[in-house]
Amino acid sequence: MDEIKQRQRASERFQDGESAEAICASLGRSRSWLYKWLRREETAGNEWAQSLSRRPHASPRQTAPDREQQILAIRQTLVRERRFYGAQAIAWEMADRGLPTVPVRTIDHVLKRHGQIATPARRYVSKGKPYPAPPARHPNALHQIDLVGPRHLRGPVRFYSLHAVDRFTGRVAVQPLYARAAQDVLDALWAIWQRLGIPSALQADNESTFLGGTLHPRVLGCLVRLCLEHRVQPYFIPLAEPWRNGVVERFNNQYQQKFLHRVAMESRADLERESLAMETRHNRSWRYSKLGGLTPLQCLENSGAALRFPATERAPRHPLPKPRRGRFHFLRLIRSDLLLPVLNETFPMPAHLAHEYVRATIDVKEQRLFVFHERRLVKQFQYRLRD
Repeated sequence: MDEIKQRQRASERFQDGESAEAICASLGRSRSWLYKWLRREETAGNEWAQSLSRRPHASPRQTAPDREQQILAIRQTLVRERRFYGAQAIAWEMADRGLPTVPVRTIDHVLKRHGQIATPARRYVSKGKPYPAPPARHPNALHQIDLVGPRHLRGPVRFYSLHAVDRFTGRVAVQPLYARAAQDVLDALWAIWQRLGIPSALQADNESTFLGGTLHPRVLGCLVRLCLEHRVQPYFIPLAEPWRNGVVERFNNQYQQKFLHRVAMESRADLERESLAMETRHNRSWRYSKLGGLTPLQCLENSGAALRFPATERAPRHPLPKPRRGRFHFLRLIRSDLLLPVLNETFPMPAHLAHEYVRATIDVKEQRLFVFHERRLVKQFQYRLRD
């Protein structure tokens, strides 16, 4: 017998003259339970046996209905315009419109209450192969960088944008440039270091602008030379695996949707001003769950880390001299051909490394190429660099 029928039957038995003690004993209920439902029958009408909600009549901390509708309307606008529409994006949009500030967590609760939380994108699932990712245990331990472009403004202005993300704090830098020539890249990276500081390690994809050495064997590109000159170790991710630079790749999407699709710009001056404004707002306002809800600048401040910055305002001039010291690294998947690709050369690998990731380290001072698998040295080659 369900709860409602049990209450109704107990009332009928009592009305027929059966004692409260007998009714309660047969149902395993207390006398207070019986009298409660008898009183309810007298005052609550036909639906007296239905359970009532225990929800409080007043919720003083609940978001006002008009504010909830405002949040939902803004989300619909962002979805329609194909922009980011999560809680943080809605908070930014409300701030841009001059609306009262609503905490990101409150916006998230409103979206959940109305069933407006989007299904998260599927994350990359590891295949179980150990991957030699460089560590990021403190601010500026590792920067991920990427070059976006070419893009075009309505001006028309053709441009590129160099992006950097500090893996530990989540701080970003956005630096426009108007060509991919060596000096343009040096100037852009130097400007980023003036704002973020110089990292211990820098991770990039195999973009020829970064890598160098694609035409002439064992000749270092401008980025590698600049890094080694300033005690920065470059890492180049595996070929055709952009997700290994996933943090900066996700920021690239944010840049495209929240910035280029949103901000009206027609000149280089507009682009440079608005790029810096976006960078500043991200670092001051964007809250990361991995940081416990802190913003990037709050995380940096709490760390107490001392950052290292360029000694001069003007970037070094291309061509930079050949480095005499330092190390740079290639993270590579050894395929069934058992060849390790480094710049425009390949090196034979042992059979047990098939379908395994390795780190190939070039030591400039020793002029040697060292190959590590799970931190163990498995192979080495002489590697003489050219000027």
